[in-house]
Amino acid sequence: MDDLVEIALTVNGKAYRGRCEPRKLLVDFIREDLGLTGTHAGCEHGICGSCTILFNGQAARSCTTLAVQADGAELKTIEGLASDGHFHPLQQAFHDHHGLQCGFCTPGMLMTALDFLNTVQHPTEEQIRHAMSAVLCRCTGYDGIVKAVAAAAKSE
Repeated sequence: MDDLVEIALTVNGKAYRGRCEPRKLLVDFIREDLGLTGTHAGCEHGICGSCTILFNGQAARSCTTLAVQADGAELKTIEGLASDGHFHPLQQAFHDHHGLQCGFCTPGMLMTALDFLNTVQHPTEEQIRHAMSAVLCRCTGYDGIVKAVAAAAKSE
């Protein structure tokens, strides 16, 4: 008996079809089945935020979402930010303002910031700090991250 479920989804504008166990996590499907390893699996409990992607345009934790729940969905991962070999303005701002060190949380930070800036066009520092606190970083102390998000907000 075949216990695999077929799913179809769009990731970074490209259509994918795949088969997986019903209990497979979306983060694992993205990394293992699609080969998109930019999304990181950290705590696997939805707390650290390193696995954050955009799920139908909204930030979501891919480590607490089953792959089968993404059937028919449109996802954006960190691999979908840059285009034509150029950084997305948010990526450039993180680079310019030293918004990363080890880089483990960076994909989740960028996707969280993207969702936030799609929602709040002229954020205050307090709003940025609150939004970015949803992703845990153990390296930067958030100052560079907050400056990067503020700079990206001004550039758009």
